[in-house]
Amino acid sequence: MPAATPVRHETVEDVRRPVDLSEVLAASPAELLTRARARGVDGGLAYAGSLYPPEAWALLQAGAATLVDVRSAEELKFVGRVPDTLHVAWQNGPTLIKNPRFLIELAGKAGRDKVLVLLCRSGKRSAAAASAAAAAGFSQVFNVLEGFEGDLDAHQQRGESGGWRHWGLPWVQD
Repeated sequence: MPAATPVRHETVEDVRRPVDLSEVLAASPAELLTRARARGVDGGLAYAGSLYPPEAWALLQAGAATLVDVRSAEELKFVGRVPDTLHVAWQNGPTLIKNPRFLIELAGKAGRDKVLVLLCRSGKRSAAAASAAAAAGFSQVFNVLEGFEGDLDAHQQRGESGGWRHWGLPWVQD
C-alpha cells in the first residue's frame, strides 16, 4: 500500500477589516505586517501593503513603525493630526499641488528601510505616495486604509464610515 501523501495546510491571512480594537492591539507586530502584506498581494499593490487605522496604531505603540502624515499643513492644523508623528506633505497648499521634494523629504525624515505607515484624509493620497515611495526604493512602506477621516458617507460627510478618528484613536487639533 503506497504511503499517503501528506496534506499541506497553508495559512491564509485574514485580510478583512478588523471589528474589535482589543484583538488588533493583542496581535503581534509581525502578525499585523503579515496581514498588511497579504492585502498588498491581494490588491496587486506597488507598495508593501495596507493597514487599517487600529493596526497602524498597534504598530506605532509597539515601536514597530513610523507614521508619516502626508496631508497638507493646512489639513493638519484645521482638521487634526496624530500626535508625535512625522509630516511630509504629498501635496501642498489649498490647490494641493504635488510636492516635488516629497521623496527627498521622506528619506531625510524617515529613512528608506524603516517600516513607514503613510496616512492622509481617506487613504487615497497616501496610497499614491506609497506607490511613489516604493518605486523610489523605499522597501517597507504601507498605506493606512480609510485615512484620518474616512470616506464620504451618503450625506457627503466624513468620519462615520471609517478612519483614524472614527476608531477613536488618539488625535489632537491645534
